[in-house]
Amino acid sequence: MKENPTIGTLLSHRSIREYEDRKVEDEKIEKIVKAGQQAPFVSQMYSVIVEKEEENLPFQAPVLFTICVDIHKLEKIMEKRGWEIVTNDLSMLLFGLQDASYFAQNMVIAAESMGLGPCYLGAPIRTAKSLKGKYELPEKVFPMVQLVVGYPAEDPPVRPRYPLDFVLFEDQYPELDDEKVEEAKEKMDEGFLKEDYYRNLDAMISLKEKDEETFTYEDYSWTEHISRKWGQWYDDLDDQLEILKSCGFDISKEG
Repeated sequence: MKENPTIGTLLSHRSIREYEDRKVEDEKIEKIVKAGQQAPFVSQMYSVIVEKEEENLPFQAPVLFTICVDIHKLEKIMEKRGWEIVTNDLSMLLFGLQDASYFAQNMVIAAESMGLGPCYLGAPIRTAKSLKGKYELPEKVFPMVQLVVGYPAEDPPVRPRYPLDFVLFEDQYPELDDEKVEEAKEKMDEGFLKEDYYRNLDAMISLKEKDEETFTYEDYSWTEHISRKWGQWYDDLDDQLEILKSCGFDISKEG
């Protein structure tokens, strides 16, 4: 297959967490956002807030983008046409998440194509209230994800992904037998252990107090990490519903 620079950029993606003390040019920031806008969309239900050269940005990066699901903007457009939204908040939020996700990923690809290093930050879905106040977000604007960008000061390896046959299914979803699951587990764990990923980040998730720790960084890897995350965190749905409601999205049954 002929060499393709776009595919090359996609297949060489790494999250960067160390940056040079160097500004990102305004022209590049604008190109990143314009590239984001060219992603497919349902109704362009997104917006982005940029912070530049502020102290204490994550990883000391020079640029921080906060990508939002933005229904407020659509309401304003529809108002000009004499319409108002009657679609339920859950459907609007899901379509908005699609729009904002496509937009964000195009931004990442654009940044990498210009020699910049990006890293997604997933915290906004839990810190939306504080971001709403910080950025003066109107109702129906939900900060979905943040993205730091800068010139890389590290060159980490490409991190492992599941085997293709654990992702690509033809015609129908197969039964995932023990052998296939174990193969996927081993590929992920061996790759992260090889580069000492969690040791270097000092990122072992603590167990609940009643559980005794049996892992060290010699055997703690991705599948244990991701299992501890989703096996211990955010079990109260009401918390997330309340966060969404604070941003103008009422998806409770009563709503």
